Amino acid sequence: DVTINDRAGFIANALLFGYLNHAVTMYEGRYASREDIDAAMKLGCGLPMGPLALMDLIGLDTAYEILDTMYRRGGRDRRHAPAPLLKQMVTAGLLGRKNGRGFYTYEKAGSPVVITDESTPAPAEDAGAAGDIHQKIRKVGVVGSGTMATGIIEVFARNGYDVVSVTRGAERSTTLSEAFKKSLAKGVIRGKLSEEDRDAALARVNWSATLDDLADVDLVVEAVVEELSVKTALFSSLDDICKPGTILATTTSSLPVIECAMATSRPSEVVGLHFFNPAPVMGLIEVVHTIRTAPETVETARALVESLGKHPVVCADRAGFVVNALLFPYLNDAVRMVEGSYATADDIDYAMKLGCGYPMGPFELLDVIGLDVSLAIQRELYLEMREPGFAPAPLLEQLVTAGYLGRKVGRGFRDYR
Repeated sequence: DVTINDRAGFIANALLFGYLNHAVTMYEGRYASREDIDAAMKLGCGLPMGPLALMDLIGLDTAYEILDTMYRRGGRDRRHAPAPLLKQMVTAGLLGRKNGRGFYTYEKAGSPVVITDESTPAPAEDAGAAGDIHQKIRKVGVVGSGTMATGIIEVFARNGYDVVSVTRGAERSTTLSEAFKKSLAKGVIRGKLSEEDRDAALARVNWSATLDDLADVDLVVEAVVEELSVKTALFSSLDDICKPGTILATTTSSLPVIECAMATSRPSEVVGLHFFNPAPVMGLIEVVHTIRTAPETVETARALVESLGKHPVVCADRAGFVVNALLFPYLNDAVRMVEGSYATADDIDYAMKLGCGYPMGPFELLDVIGLDVSLAIQRELYLEMREPGFAPAPLLEQLVTAGYLGRKVGRGFRDYR
């Protein structure tokens, strides 16, 4: 049991339906396909269902009534104002699984079996028909020296790509190399990698401390610090160094990809490849295209992701892309609940895990991600959306200012020392 104050939606519905409504708005704006939105949240966050499939299960009429009630009786929070598409679908009789048609089309009323309809995406162009992706992308450069860079190097090397790793110095290259070897050794011990495959992966990587060694690569993946000025300066340098036709990719999780693209003379060849941490384990990569990205660049990136054994989610360039844009406002809403003394962090975590089947409660997840990282992403979302509901919760700002950043320092919403 969880103890809460009397407020429309209580804990689970108040947090869940704001997130679901945001997903409907994202789909309504044609930002990403229904399949990609749902796959992003399942693979990127480990949720049991995607938001649009869950709306179909709940019933769109039920969801509309819950949102409308929370909006009218809960302070008229814009996050709970039902998306116009939701009202239109309910009026049209598209209620979800209960009558066989909602965001998806089902085999029959009450069936969980999804069937093909007019909104089902056409099969992606076969990578072989457009030329084997390994023929297009033979050598990959990875710039960065952190955990993400290590994981990305491993992903490419284990899938047959030659890799040039560039860091800021020989010492960092040595550290990165040791981390890479250690990760591969763990794979062998756990039976997920043979010794032969480990040796082959090790042989595919060259370690460097100079960007000039990227002159002949076919793709560069940037994984440096999440600061726009640093990234744009790097892309400007890469534009001068890399050969024509080289695709330049950023792994940013929330910054505008178009800023990186416009720092080059080849914006049509710049794309976002948002890997999730840990890169070797997580099955999702968001492929982010700007208004200047060429369709062939997007298709090459999508095929590349599939060649890595990952699921590509293609979306436009907007703060947070799909996963972070849906996840962090939900986390921020949870912080506001604690801030307003509505419920405790423990009770909110229990409500979302036991009531919604989430693998982690919002405060467990915030402490794992890092409160400073979470605050930075929420600030970017608010800067772009300019909606009051997206403004970072003051409590989150205060904890970061106090140095309580989560598990990595032993103290966040909980004390781990």
